[in-house]
Amino acid sequence: MQTSSSHLETRAVHGGMAGVRESGSHVPVIDFSTTNPLGSVEAGGLSYEELATGHELGEGRSAVYQRLWQPGVARFEDALAGLEGTQGAVAFASGMAALAATLIATASAGRPHVVAVRPLYGGTDHVLASGLLGTRVTWADAAGIADAIEPDTGLVIVETPANPTLELLDLCAIADAAGPVPVLVDNTFATPVLQRPVEHGATLVLHSATKYLGGHGDVMGGIVAGDQAWMERLRQVRALTGGLLHPMGAYLLHRGLRTLPLRVRAQQATAEVLARRLLEHPAVAHVHYPGLPGQDPSGLVGTQLDGPGSIIALELVGGYAAAARFTESCDLVTHAVSLGGVDSLVQHPASLTHRPVAGEAKPGAGVVRLSIGLEHVDDLTADLMTALDAAAELGALGSGRAAASAMPDTSSLDTRARNGDRTATLR
Repeated sequence: MQTSSSHLETRAVHGGMAGVRESGSHVPVIDFSTTNPLGSVEAGGLSYEELATGHELGEGRSAVYQRLWQPGVARFEDALAGLEGTQGAVAFASGMAALAATLIATASAGRPHVVAVRPLYGGTDHVLASGLLGTRVTWADAAGIADAIEPDTGLVIVETPANPTLELLDLCAIADAAGPVPVLVDNTFATPVLQRPVEHGATLVLHSATKYLGGHGDVMGGIVAGDQAWMERLRQVRALTGGLLHPMGAYLLHRGLRTLPLRVRAQQATAEVLARRLLEHPAVAHVHYPGLPGQDPSGLVGTQLDGPGSIIALELVGGYAAAARFTESCDLVTHAVSLGGVDSLVQHPASLTHRPVAGEAKPGAGVVRLSIGLEHVDDLTADLMTALDAAAELGALGSGRAAASAMPDTSSLDTRARNGDRTATLR
């Protein structure tokens, strides 16, 4: 079995597997039970009280009810905590459910103010701007975090590499600026294979587990890792609000962790080649990728990050029209939301995932985001170059500049988010 000193690859394979062999199985058994025998009335009541208040399942206690505790979910949590190097983790039905639980825990503790650094995932930006969960936000850049903190600040929220244009933040500097205020880092893009935020001062680590952790585009989940005190608070929120991950989802996500290091590093190797090739196409105004010269001025790749990852953002000559033509001209690369799967995806953030984001923080109309999968680099190159040729042809016809202003109007969503309209749809 693994130990805390095992290499990450070994922890990925063996994490969360304690007791499986002893049960006579080679892989975890999926337990779909929604309810569990209680034993005596007194023992059942004590078990319920412990789980409903955020404590872990005690020795000899009943699991009572799936909403309170589930063995497969606990295995996935243990495995992810082992990779992130945290005391524990709490899994949820989606990444947004994980974020929502964290915000509820913060607001309910009497510290509803959040300092957040853009860019962030569009859903995160939107829920913070809406105030839907009882928090209020101050947007700041990294240098302004300390000045933005107030007496009731409960969290500093950052994402690095950031969605969608891969900006990098120095987490040690962020933690220093935050002082005693907990720092939550969205680590979805990097995964624990490339970055472990608690090693650099973060308090909490958030993942949309739907992405790289699952890795195959067939399961949805979210998870937050951190210290035991925070995990108790989050388990209590989960128990009360019902955001538990389904047992089948937990099984698939746990299985995904076992190949995570291999997938992430293979996808990254392809992305490093593609980023340089795409830079040479005349339809490309700029390639956002931390592995390219000049895009990591603080030297974080190789120190904070073990590599630049496998997300690439392209900024196209011709703005929105060129971006739309490129996106719709891809064949092997699928036009779809999400990222981190075995197949490559492309999407236009400003009109989709970042549609609700305020105009001043919205990605440029010419930006497209690529999630690089496990296809052969030459096949991906051929497909993307053909799509770029189509985008360049549009510009050559003289329609690029005129159509660049044809970006769909999202001002209503922007205004509703800025004004804290609680009827705004989360996407």
